[in-house]
Amino acid sequence: FNSNMVKGDRATWKANYFVRIGKLLEEFPRIFIVGADNVRSKQMQEIRVSLRGIAEILMGKNTMMCKAIKAHIGNNPQLEKLLPHIKGNVGLVFSKEDPTLVRDKILENKVAAPARAGAIAPCDVFVEAQNTGMGPEKTSFFQALNISTKIAKGSIEIVSRIHLVKEGDKVGASEATLLQMLNVKPFAYGLQIENIYDNGSVYSPEVLDITDDQLLAKFRAGVANVASASLEIGYCTQASIPHSIINGFKKVLAVAVETDITFPAAEGIKAYLADPSAFAAAAAPAASAAGNVTSVSTATARTFLKPLIML
Repeated sequence: FNSNMVKGDRATWKANYFVRIGKLLEEFPRIFIVGADNVRSKQMQEIRVSLRGIAEILMGKNTMMCKAIKAHIGNNPQLEKLLPHIKGNVGLVFSKEDPTLVRDKILENKVAAPARAGAIAPCDVFVEAQNTGMGPEKTSFFQALNISTKIAKGSIEIVSRIHLVKEGDKVGASEATLLQMLNVKPFAYGLQIENIYDNGSVYSPEVLDITDDQLLAKFRAGVANVASASLEIGYCTQASIPHSIINGFKKVLAVAVETDITFPAAEGIKAYLADPSAFAAAAAPAASAAGNVTSVSTATARTFLKPLIML
């Protein structure tokens, strides 16, 4: 046994690891920080295969990853934002592709797993009403878990749906044993995306669920709020200018209607006020052809508002 050979091989492996992570940090602008709790080596290999051509997975000790990142902060200072998130059992997934596509690929690979005593439940666990197939001698086991049962055809039957384990709670030994006896695998494990680094910004994966329509709706609501506040305090902004112009036009139009002053945009409204029946008569044939009695008022309103629409 040659200890020098082992030390040399480990030093070479570390050097290669730092070279690889350095190339990945330089090449890829987007990094997914993923939790790898309860992910077995076989499942990890399947995830690597599914991401081939889309992303690169890098696992390793947190100290080594942090050391490699710190070594490249000189080239890219934004990488420092990654360091606070390198904690726990995590790995890095590097990609240039659309983040939603990569997210879906990472999350689609999950493996069903039994509930083990002492594990933290990642989700709520329910046991459905069912015939367990177990003999009456197991009744005391169900009673210890406060599960209502009855004997049907010589076996124990659970009479109602039970909330056995709550999300975030530790799985007890009795609960784990019951689920194993019922052959229930309530949990599904895979890589969990914790944060995403994207060209210098770090954000949570929930951001990827925001749609363009939601962004536009928020933007419109913000513009409306700015316009309202600007009009209220009399401060001119780009959001309030159209409303200020319309309000000013209405005041000028009101003056023109009450006086002999006129201008092209006011002539149509003055003509309507002078002879409303002429506008109604002109709109009547169109309303009759459409078979809609409200078309007269609609056509009249359009004529009345034409100056505003043109503005």
